Amino acid sequence: MVDPVLASRLQFALTTIVHIVFPVVSMGLAPFLVYFTYKEIRSGEPIYERLRRFWLRIFGVSFAIGTVTGIVLEFEFGTNFAAFSASVGELFGGPLAVEGMMAFFLEATFLGIFLFGRDRVGDKMYFLSSVLVGLGTWLSAVWILVANSWMQTPQGFEMVTKNGVPTVLLTDPIAAYANPRFPWMFVHMQNAAVLSVALLMAGIAAYHVRYRAATEPEFWKKTLKIAVLVLLITAPLQVLHGDAYARHIFETQPQKFAAMEAVWETDSYVPEYIVAFPTDLSQIADPRAKELFGIGIPGGASWLASGGNPQAEITGLNEFEGSPPVAVVFWSFRLMVGLGFWFMVLAFWAGYRWYSGELFEDHLLHKSLVGSTILGILTVELGWVVTEVGRQPWVIQGVMKTSDGVSPGLTGAEATLTLVGFAGTYALLLGVYVYVVRYIVRQGPPEPEGPAVAATAEAEQPAGVTGDD
Repeated sequence: MVDPVLASRLQFALTTIVHIVFPVVSMGLAPFLVYFTYKEIRSGEPIYERLRRFWLRIFGVSFAIGTVTGIVLEFEFGTNFAAFSASVGELFGGPLAVEGMMAFFLEATFLGIFLFGRDRVGDKMYFLSSVLVGLGTWLSAVWILVANSWMQTPQGFEMVTKNGVPTVLLTDPIAAYANPRFPWMFVHMQNAAVLSVALLMAGIAAYHVRYRAATEPEFWKKTLKIAVLVLLITAPLQVLHGDAYARHIFETQPQKFAAMEAVWETDSYVPEYIVAFPTDLSQIADPRAKELFGIGIPGGASWLASGGNPQAEITGLNEFEGSPPVAVVFWSFRLMVGLGFWFMVLAFWAGYRWYSGELFEDHLLHKSLVGSTILGILTVELGWVVTEVGRQPWVIQGVMKTSDGVSPGLTGAEATLTLVGFAGTYALLLGVYVYVVRYIVRQGPPEPEGPAVAATAEAEQPAGVTGDD
């Protein structure tokens, strides 16, 4: 049987990795849907009505499965991490409760109107429903990230003992919930979600433009243009913000930064290794140990940490109590950064082709976009690996270790059984989601309908001809 601490960590990691796909799609789609709805109402052009209906289907499926997979995560705090819940419930439970009462119910209530009420409410009410659905989706992120960011940079509390249990007592809600990490996480996560959906849109549209050009060409060309425009904004922003975010991590979580760079001994003028392999497999946890092959920028890691000083000193992992799985953090960080730069290349490449009038003729670009369809979501996953694994062995940085937060009565057999069960269930749910989205994409955009289409059709009828003739 697997150790209950390890099994609980693996189970929570597995469920989070699968669940995060759905809120990323929902949060990323929200601003697109608000825009499509606005343009549909203001312009009356059928193309925007079709764009809204097509992508709203995927939003609805993402919301439904995201709700199912997300609720389970909160139960896992009680089943697998009861000690953590008992200790920090007063502070940690508040944001999660508000997320459900404020954000989830706001989104769920108006999603019914947004999905099924186009012919039942007026334009103003319908547009308001699109805005409130998007607002609810993003408010969910606010409260989830408030809770998680506090675990990264905890403040506004003091430790007391209640009934013999070390307990977090909330003393300053503003300091706790507006902690230093929250704005960095929120901007990075929300921009990543929009970027991921833009890549998803661009990949799907490029596939249809390249391989199914005769099927709804105007719909997919419009989709590709909108996606490229958003990529031109979000891809550079993600790289620039990520650079500044790394310096914030260096200042607030030096242990995590050392793991990201695999720095064991405190040193200055630390190179930024792009790739680095150990000669001995026993040293795989330290990708920079006795390198067989390495490509690095001299002083690059020090420059990244300080914001411009290649001589800056980086505190090594040996100076801290415990260390995370360094190889996992090291490689996840590099893959994430590498993909971020690739997205920027794609954005500028597509933007240039659009400018030169060859956006729909560059087949290599189309293949590249198709190959990058889900890479944005993968990059989000890698970012969360760096965030969560890089914090180990702490569940609350510097306050509580992960091993101390696991349910004390949980056995290895119980933890292993639920791990296997959750792995199978979540794999099934992910498979269903992929199948349904693939079906929606292959089915293509819906036929136009609604007042705007009816008005257009009436205007196109010959003089003296009515709909009753």
